[in-house]
Amino acid sequence: MKRKTGKEKMADECHLCLLGLIFLSSLLTGISGVDETHVFISSGENVSLPCNNALPDCNSTTWNYNRFRDSAAVELIALGIKKKDTESHERLSLGSDCSLNINNITTEDYGSYICQQWTGVNRNQKLGSDARVYLHVLHVSSSQTEISAGLSVTLFCQLYSYPRGSCGDLIRSEGIQLFWVNQTGVKLTRSDSRYQISSSSDYCIITLNTTLLNEDDNREWRCEVTQRDQVKTSVTYTVKSSGEKTSHQSVC
Repeated sequence: MKRKTGKEKMADECHLCLLGLIFLSSLLTGISGVDETHVFISSGENVSLPCNNALPDCNSTTWNYNRFRDSAAVELIALGIKKKDTESHERLSLGSDCSLNINNITTEDYGSYICQQWTGVNRNQKLGSDARVYLHVLHVSSSQTEISAGLSVTLFCQLYSYPRGSCGDLIRSEGIQLFWVNQTGVKLTRSDSRYQISSSSDYCIITLNTTLLNEDDNREWRCEVTQRDQVKTSVTYTVKSSGEKTSHQSVC
Protein backbone atom coordinates (compact mmCIF):
# COMPACT_ATOMS: atom_id res chain seq x y z
CA MET A 1 0.00 0.00 0.00
CA LYS A 2 1.30 3.41 -0.93
CA ARG A 3 2.20 5.56 2.07
CA LYS A 4 0.68 9.04 2.16
CA THR A 5 2.93 12.03 1.85
CA GLY A 6 3.04 14.80 4.43
CA LYS A 7 0.84 17.02 2.27
CA GLU A 8 -1.74 14.26 1.89
CA LYS A 9 -1.84 13.64 5.64
CA MET A 10 -2.25 17.37 6.25
CA ALA A 11 -5.11 17.49 3.73
CA ASP A 12 -6.86 14.60 5.50
CA GLU A 13 -6.46 16.34 8.86
CA CYS A 14 -7.88 19.58 7.48
CA HIS A 15 -10.82 17.66 6.00
CA LEU A 16 -11.57 16.03 9.35
CA CYS A 17 -11.22 19.39 11.08
CA LEU A 18 -13.68 20.95 8.63
CA LEU A 19 -16.20 18.16 9.20
CA GLY A 20 -15.86 18.67 12.93
CA LEU A 21 -16.51 22.39 12.60
CA ILE A 22 -19.61 21.75 10.48
CA PHE A 23 -20.94 19.27 13.04
CA LEU A 24 -20.24 21.64 15.93
CA SER A 25 -21.93 24.48 14.05
CA SER A 26 -25.05 22.39 13.52
CA LEU A 27 -25.16 21.55 17.22
CA LEU A 28 -24.77 25.18 18.24
CA THR A 29 -27.49 26.23 15.79
CA GLY A 30 -29.85 23.72 17.33
CA ILE A 31 -29.07 25.01 20.82
CA SER A 32 -28.89 28.77 20.34
CA GLY A 33 -30.45 29.33 16.93
CA VAL A 34 -33.68 31.15 16.21
CA ASP A 35 -36.84 29.39 15.11
CA GLU A 36 -38.38 31.56 12.37
CA THR A 37 -41.92 31.58 10.96
CA HIS A 38 -43.49 33.84 8.30
CA VAL A 39 -47.17 34.72 8.72
CA PHE A 40 -49.18 36.60 6.07
CA ILE A 41 -52.44 38.33 7.01
CA SER A 42 -54.74 40.97 5.55
CA SER A 43 -55.57 44.21 7.35
CA GLY A 44 -58.76 43.93 9.39
CA GLU A 45 -58.31 40.21 10.09
CA ASN A 46 -57.46 38.46 13.36
CA VAL A 47 -54.25 36.47 13.64
CA SER A 48 -52.62 34.00 16.05
CA LEU A 49 -48.82 33.98 16.10
CA PRO A 50 -47.35 30.62 17.17
CA CYS A 51 -44.85 30.29 20.01
CA ASN A 52 -42.85 27.25 18.91
CA ASN A 53 -40.72 27.09 22.06
CA ALA A 54 -43.62 27.31 24.55
CA LEU A 55 -43.63 25.44 27.86
CA PRO A 56 -46.83 23.88 29.27
CA ASP A 57 -47.12 26.81 31.66
CA CYS A 58 -47.37 30.19 29.86
CA ASN A 59 -46.18 31.94 33.02
CA SER A 60 -42.70 31.63 31.52
CA THR A 61 -43.70 33.23 28.22
CA THR A 62 -42.61 36.70 27.08
CA TRP A 63 -43.51 38.26 23.72
CA ASN A 64 -41.44 41.15 22.32
CA TYR A 65 -42.18 43.21 19.21
CA ASN A 66 -39.96 45.18 16.86
CA ARG A 67 -40.87 46.98 13.64
CA PHE A 68 -37.48 48.53 12.89
CA ARG A 69 -34.23 46.60 12.85
CA ASP A 70 -32.26 49.07 14.98
CA SER A 71 -35.01 50.15 17.38
CA ALA A 72 -35.58 48.87 20.91
CA ALA A 73 -38.02 45.99 21.26
CA VAL A 74 -41.42 46.59 22.87
CA GLU A 75 -42.52 44.08 25.51
CA LEU A 76 -46.11 42.99 24.84
CA ILE A 77 -46.41 40.00 27.18
CA ALA A 78 -44.22 39.63 30.27
CA LEU A 79 -44.20 36.20 31.96
CA GLY A 80 -47.73 35.47 30.77
CA ILE A 81 -49.15 38.88 31.70
CA LYS A 82 -50.26 41.41 29.08
CA LYS A 83 -48.59 44.81 29.34
CA LYS A 84 -51.01 47.71 29.64
CA ASP A 85 -48.79 50.49 28.31
CA THR A 86 -48.74 49.38 24.66
CA GLU A 87 -50.77 50.93 21.85
CA SER A 88 -52.19 47.56 20.83
CA HIS A 89 -53.08 46.49 24.40
CA GLU A 90 -56.82 46.14 23.80
CA ARG A 91 -56.32 43.97 20.71
CA LEU A 92 -53.87 41.50 22.28
CA SER A 93 -54.43 38.26 24.16
CA LEU A 94 -52.40 35.18 25.05
CA GLY A 95 -53.68 31.84 23.77
CA SER A 96 -53.81 28.65 25.82
CA ASP A 97 -50.81 27.40 23.82
CA CYS A 98 -48.92 30.66 24.55
CA SER A 99 -49.59 31.99 21.04
CA LEU A 100 -50.04 35.75 20.64
CA ASN A 101 -53.51 36.69 19.38
CA ILE A 102 -53.96 40.08 17.66
CA ASN A 103 -57.41 41.29 16.64
CA ASN A 104 -58.26 43.70 13.81
CA ILE A 105 -54.82 43.78 12.23
CA THR A 106 -53.63 47.15 10.90
CA THR A 107 -50.72 48.13 8.69
CA GLU A 108 -48.94 49.26 11.87
CA ASP A 109 -48.82 45.68 13.19
CA TYR A 110 -46.34 44.26 10.71
CA GLY A 111 -42.96 43.42 12.16
CA SER A 112 -40.90 40.91 14.11
CA TYR A 113 -42.49 39.15 17.11
CA ILE A 114 -40.25 37.10 19.42
CA CYS A 115 -41.47 34.53 21.91
CA GLN A 116 -39.10 33.66 24.77
CA GLN A 117 -39.25 31.41 27.84
CA TRP A 118 -37.78 32.67 31.12
CA THR A 119 -37.24 30.26 34.00
CA GLY A 120 -35.37 30.03 37.28
CA VAL A 121 -36.20 31.29 40.76
CA ASN A 122 -36.07 34.92 39.64
CA ARG A 123 -37.23 34.26 36.07
CA ASN A 124 -33.90 35.54 34.78
CA GLN A 125 -32.73 32.48 32.86
CA LYS A 126 -33.75 32.25 29.22
CA LEU A 127 -34.59 28.69 28.23
CA GLY A 128 -33.82 27.47 24.73
CA SER A 129 -33.83 29.53 21.55
CA ASP A 130 -36.06 32.40 20.53
CA ALA A 131 -39.15 31.68 18.46
CA ARG A 132 -39.43 34.54 15.96
CA VAL A 133 -42.51 35.26 13.87
CA TYR A 134 -42.36 37.70 10.96
CA LEU A 135 -45.81 39.19 10.42
CA HIS A 136 -46.50 40.54 6.92
CA VAL A 137 -49.66 42.60 6.38
CA LEU A 138 -51.48 43.00 3.04
CA HIS A 139 -53.57 46.15 2.54
CA VAL A 140 -55.60 47.63 -0.34
CA SER A 141 -56.49 51.31 -0.76
CA SER A 142 -58.16 53.37 -3.48
CA SER A 143 -57.36 56.67 -5.18
CA GLN A 144 -61.07 57.62 -5.26
CA THR A 145 -63.47 58.42 -2.43
CA GLU A 146 -66.45 58.42 -4.81
CA ILE A 147 -66.92 55.46 -7.13
CA SER A 148 -69.18 55.69 -10.19
CA ALA A 149 -69.28 54.72 -13.86
CA GLY A 150 -67.04 56.77 -16.12
CA LEU A 151 -64.50 57.54 -13.40
CA SER A 152 -60.96 56.28 -13.47
CA VAL A 153 -59.93 54.45 -10.32
CA THR A 154 -56.56 53.18 -9.12
CA LEU A 155 -56.30 50.44 -6.52
CA PHE A 156 -53.09 50.10 -4.54
CA CYS A 157 -52.18 46.74 -3.00
CA GLN A 158 -49.19 46.84 -0.64
CA LEU A 159 -47.36 44.21 1.39
CA TYR A 160 -45.93 45.59 4.64
CA SER A 161 -42.92 43.58 5.80
CA TYR A 162 -40.20 43.71 8.47
CA PRO A 163 -37.94 45.54 8.56
CA ARG A 164 -39.27 48.53 6.66
CA GLY A 165 -37.79 48.66 3.19
CA SER A 166 -36.88 44.96 3.10
CA CYS A 167 -39.98 43.74 1.27
CA GLY A 168 -38.03 43.44 -1.96
CA ASP A 169 -35.47 41.17 -0.28
CA LEU A 170 -38.30 38.99 1.06
CA ILE A 171 -39.87 38.71 -2.39
CA ARG A 172 -36.58 37.60 -3.92
CA SER A 173 -35.56 35.15 -1.18
CA GLU A 174 -38.94 33.60 -0.30
CA GLY A 175 -40.58 33.46 -3.73
CA ILE A 176 -43.27 36.03 -2.85
CA GLN A 177 -45.46 37.53 -5.59
CA LEU A 178 -48.42 39.94 -5.69
CA PHE A 179 -51.23 39.59 -8.25
CA TRP A 180 -54.56 41.17 -9.15
CA VAL A 181 -57.28 38.70 -10.16
CA ASN A 182 -60.89 39.21 -11.24
CA GLN A 183 -63.99 37.78 -9.55
CA THR A 184 -63.63 34.50 -11.44
CA GLY A 185 -60.05 34.07 -10.23
CA VAL A 186 -58.39 34.91 -13.56
CA LYS A 187 -55.11 36.80 -13.17
CA LEU A 188 -55.16 40.30 -14.66
CA THR A 189 -52.20 41.01 -16.91
CA ARG A 190 -50.63 44.00 -18.59
CA SER A 191 -51.83 42.67 -21.96
CA ASP A 192 -55.49 43.34 -21.05
CA SER A 193 -56.34 46.68 -22.67
CA ARG A 194 -58.91 47.56 -20.03
CA TYR A 195 -56.51 47.39 -17.07
CA GLN A 196 -53.20 49.05 -16.44
CA ILE A 197 -51.17 46.91 -14.02
CA SER A 198 -47.91 48.23 -12.61
CA SER A 199 -45.54 47.39 -9.76
CA SER A 200 -43.17 49.39 -7.60
CA SER A 201 -39.44 48.93 -8.14
CA ASP A 202 -39.25 46.45 -5.25
CA TYR A 203 -42.50 44.66 -6.28
CA CYS A 204 -44.06 45.31 -2.84
CA ILE A 205 -46.85 47.49 -4.28
CA ILE A 206 -48.98 46.45 -7.25
CA THR A 207 -51.51 48.90 -8.70
CA LEU A 208 -54.58 48.38 -10.86
CA ASN A 209 -55.99 51.27 -12.87
CA THR A 210 -59.22 51.13 -14.87
CA THR A 211 -62.19 53.22 -15.96
CA LEU A 212 -65.40 51.97 -14.35
CA LEU A 213 -68.32 50.81 -16.48
CA ASN A 214 -72.02 50.57 -15.60
CA GLU A 215 -71.74 46.79 -15.41
CA ASP A 216 -69.00 47.11 -12.79
CA ASP A 217 -71.61 47.48 -10.05
CA ASN A 218 -70.71 44.91 -7.35
CA ARG A 219 -67.72 43.75 -9.38
CA GLU A 220 -64.84 42.33 -7.35
CA TRP A 221 -61.10 42.60 -7.87
CA ARG A 222 -58.82 40.68 -5.56
CA CYS A 223 -55.18 41.19 -4.65
CA GLU A 224 -53.36 37.98 -3.74
CA VAL A 225 -50.04 37.22 -2.11
CA THR A 226 -48.49 33.93 -3.12
CA GLN A 227 -45.41 32.15 -1.83
CA ARG A 228 -43.98 29.69 -4.34
CA ASP A 229 -47.36 29.65 -6.13
CA GLN A 230 -49.37 28.99 -2.94
CA VAL A 231 -51.88 31.71 -1.96
CA LYS A 232 -51.09 33.00 1.55
CA THR A 233 -53.71 35.74 1.91
CA SER A 234 -55.81 38.10 -0.20
CA VAL A 235 -57.90 41.28 -0.08
CA THR A 236 -61.04 41.75 -2.20
CA TYR A 237 -62.19 45.17 -3.39
CA THR A 238 -65.89 45.48 -4.35
CA VAL A 239 -67.40 48.36 -6.36
CA LYS A 240 -70.74 49.63 -5.01
CA SER A 241 -73.19 51.65 -7.14
CA SER A 242 -74.11 53.84 -4.17
CA GLY A 243 -70.68 55.45 -4.41
CA GLU A 244 -69.34 53.50 -1.47
CA LYS A 245 -66.37 51.23 -1.81
CA THR A 246 -65.87 48.16 0.28
CA SER A 247 -63.15 45.59 0.75
CA HIS A 248 -62.94 42.37 2.66
CA GLN A 249 -60.21 39.88 3.33
CA SER A 250 -59.82 36.16 2.95
CA VAL A 251 -57.04 34.06 4.43
CA CYS A 252 -55.91 30.79 2.94
